[in-house]
Amino acid sequence: MRNLLVLIVILSCTSCEYFNVKKTSSEAILNEELQTFNWNDVDEYPNFSACDSSETKAEKTRCFQQTITTTIANFLEAERIVVSEDIHDTLMLKFIVSQKGELALIHAKIDSLTLQEIPNIKDLLENSLDSLPKLFPAIKRGQQVTTEFKIPVVIQVN
Repeated sequence: MRNLLVLIVILSCTSCEYFNVKKTSSEAILNEELQTFNWNDVDEYPNFSACDSSETKAEKTRCFQQTITTTIANFLEAERIVVSEDIHDTLMLKFIVSQKGELALIHAKIDSLTLQEIPNIKDLLENSLDSLPKLFPAIKRGQQVTTEFKIPVVIQVN
Protein backbone atom coordinates (compact mmCIF):
# COMPACT_ATOMS: atom_id res chain seq x y z
CA MET A 1 0.00 0.00 0.00
CA ARG A 2 2.85 2.32 0.84
CA ASN A 3 4.51 1.67 -2.51
CA LEU A 4 1.24 2.40 -4.28
CA LEU A 5 0.92 5.73 -2.45
CA VAL A 6 4.52 6.69 -3.35
CA LEU A 7 3.86 5.76 -6.98
CA ILE A 8 0.73 7.94 -7.11
CA VAL A 9 2.58 10.93 -5.60
CA ILE A 10 5.46 10.53 -8.07
CA LEU A 11 3.08 10.22 -11.03
CA SER A 12 1.06 13.25 -9.99
CA CYS A 13 4.19 15.34 -9.53
CA THR A 14 5.75 14.40 -12.84
CA SER A 15 2.55 14.89 -14.79
CA CYS A 16 1.99 18.36 -13.40
CA GLU A 17 2.96 21.37 -15.58
CA TYR A 18 4.07 23.17 -12.44
CA PHE A 19 7.53 21.66 -12.56
CA ASN A 20 8.17 22.43 -16.23
CA VAL A 21 10.48 25.37 -16.76
CA LYS A 22 9.55 27.60 -19.66
CA LYS A 23 12.50 29.02 -21.53
CA THR A 24 12.04 32.55 -22.83
CA SER A 25 14.13 33.57 -25.78
CA SER A 26 15.60 37.02 -26.14
CA GLU A 27 13.49 37.48 -29.28
CA ALA A 28 10.29 36.87 -27.33
CA ILE A 29 11.34 39.40 -24.70
CA LEU A 30 12.23 41.92 -27.40
CA ASN A 31 8.90 41.46 -29.20
CA GLU A 32 6.99 41.86 -25.95
CA GLU A 33 8.92 45.01 -25.11
CA LEU A 34 8.39 46.48 -28.59
CA GLN A 35 4.63 46.01 -28.29
CA THR A 36 4.52 48.00 -25.05
CA PHE A 37 6.75 50.70 -26.54
CA ASN A 38 5.00 54.02 -27.34
CA TRP A 39 6.51 54.94 -30.70
CA ASN A 40 4.74 58.32 -30.94
CA ASP A 41 6.25 59.90 -27.85
CA VAL A 42 9.78 60.69 -26.73
CA ASP A 43 11.22 61.16 -23.27
CA GLU A 44 12.75 64.55 -24.15
CA TYR A 45 11.78 66.68 -27.14
CA PRO A 46 14.42 68.35 -29.26
CA ASN A 47 15.39 71.66 -27.76
CA PHE A 48 17.59 74.67 -28.08
CA SER A 49 19.98 75.80 -25.37
CA ALA A 50 17.62 78.72 -24.68
CA CYS A 51 14.94 76.20 -23.68
CA ASP A 52 17.06 74.49 -21.00
CA SER A 53 15.47 76.61 -18.27
CA SER A 54 12.06 75.10 -19.03
CA GLU A 55 11.18 72.44 -16.50
CA THR A 56 8.31 70.39 -17.91
CA LYS A 57 8.06 68.53 -21.18
CA ALA A 58 5.18 70.75 -22.33
CA GLU A 59 7.17 73.94 -21.62
CA LYS A 60 10.19 72.62 -23.54
CA THR A 61 7.97 71.70 -26.50
CA ARG A 62 6.35 75.13 -26.47
CA CYS A 63 9.77 76.81 -26.27
CA PHE A 64 11.04 74.66 -29.17
CA GLN A 65 8.07 75.58 -31.37
CA GLN A 66 8.17 79.24 -30.36
CA THR A 67 11.89 79.50 -31.15
CA ILE A 68 11.34 78.08 -34.63
CA THR A 69 8.31 80.25 -35.44
CA THR A 70 9.94 83.40 -34.06
CA THR A 71 13.13 82.78 -36.04
CA ILE A 72 11.20 82.18 -39.26
CA ALA A 73 8.99 85.24 -38.69
CA ASN A 74 11.99 87.49 -37.95
CA PHE A 75 13.81 86.24 -41.04
CA LEU A 76 10.79 86.84 -43.27
CA GLU A 77 10.26 90.32 -41.79
CA ALA A 78 13.87 91.22 -42.60
CA GLU A 79 13.38 90.21 -46.24
CA ARG A 80 11.90 92.77 -48.60
CA ILE A 81 8.84 90.94 -49.91
CA VAL A 82 6.77 92.88 -52.45
CA VAL A 83 3.26 91.60 -53.22
CA SER A 84 0.38 92.87 -55.33
CA GLU A 85 -2.30 91.46 -52.99
CA ASP A 86 -2.42 91.26 -49.21
CA ILE A 87 -1.49 87.85 -47.88
CA HIS A 88 -2.86 86.39 -44.67
CA ASP A 89 -1.94 82.71 -44.65
CA THR A 90 -1.07 79.98 -42.19
CA LEU A 91 1.66 77.70 -43.47
CA MET A 92 1.86 74.15 -42.13
CA LEU A 93 5.52 73.25 -42.03
CA LYS A 94 6.68 69.69 -41.48
CA PHE A 95 10.17 69.39 -40.02
CA ILE A 96 12.43 66.50 -39.24
CA VAL A 97 15.07 66.65 -36.52
CA SER A 98 17.78 64.04 -37.08
CA GLN A 99 19.62 62.05 -34.43
CA LYS A 100 22.49 64.49 -34.84
CA GLY A 101 20.30 67.55 -34.19
CA GLU A 102 20.01 68.69 -37.79
CA LEU A 103 16.72 70.39 -38.66
CA ALA A 104 15.32 70.03 -42.17
CA LEU A 105 12.10 71.22 -43.77
CA ILE A 106 10.55 68.21 -45.50
CA HIS A 107 7.16 69.61 -46.50
CA ALA A 108 5.39 72.95 -46.54
CA LYS A 109 1.66 73.28 -47.10
CA ILE A 110 1.30 76.70 -48.71
CA ASP A 111 -1.78 78.33 -50.21
CA SER A 112 -1.72 78.87 -53.98
CA LEU A 113 -2.15 82.65 -53.60
CA THR A 114 0.90 82.80 -51.35
CA LEU A 115 2.91 80.74 -53.84
CA GLN A 116 1.78 83.00 -56.65
CA GLU A 117 2.70 86.20 -54.78
CA ILE A 118 5.93 84.87 -53.22
CA PRO A 119 7.27 82.21 -55.59
CA ASN A 120 10.51 81.79 -53.61
CA ILE A 121 8.75 81.22 -50.25
CA LYS A 122 10.14 77.69 -49.88
CA ASP A 123 13.70 78.95 -50.40
CA LEU A 124 13.11 81.71 -47.86
CA LEU A 125 11.78 79.19 -45.33
CA GLU A 126 14.78 76.89 -45.79
CA ASN A 127 17.20 79.83 -45.54
CA SER A 128 15.54 80.97 -42.32
CA LEU A 129 16.44 77.65 -40.69
CA ASP A 130 20.14 78.48 -41.05
CA SER A 131 19.77 81.26 -38.48
CA LEU A 132 18.46 78.90 -35.78
CA PRO A 133 20.64 78.31 -32.71
CA LYS A 134 22.23 74.90 -32.04
CA LEU A 135 19.60 72.19 -31.76
CA PHE A 136 19.81 69.12 -29.54
CA PRO A 137 17.95 65.99 -30.78
CA ALA A 138 15.08 64.22 -29.05
CA ILE A 139 15.86 61.45 -26.59
CA LYS A 140 13.97 58.17 -26.23
CA ARG A 141 15.12 55.72 -23.56
CA GLY A 142 18.55 57.31 -23.37
CA GLN A 143 19.11 57.26 -27.15
CA GLN A 144 19.07 60.18 -29.56
CA VAL A 145 16.26 59.65 -32.07
CA THR A 146 14.93 61.25 -35.24
CA THR A 147 11.60 63.07 -34.83
CA GLU A 148 9.07 64.84 -37.03
CA PHE A 149 7.10 67.97 -36.18
CA LYS A 150 4.32 69.99 -37.77
CA ILE A 151 4.36 73.65 -36.90
CA PRO A 152 1.97 76.36 -38.13
CA VAL A 153 3.52 79.67 -39.16
CA VAL A 154 1.31 82.69 -39.80
CA ILE A 155 2.32 85.01 -42.63
CA GLN A 156 0.85 88.48 -43.09
CA VAL A 157 2.15 90.69 -45.89
CA ASN A 158 0.47 93.97 -46.77
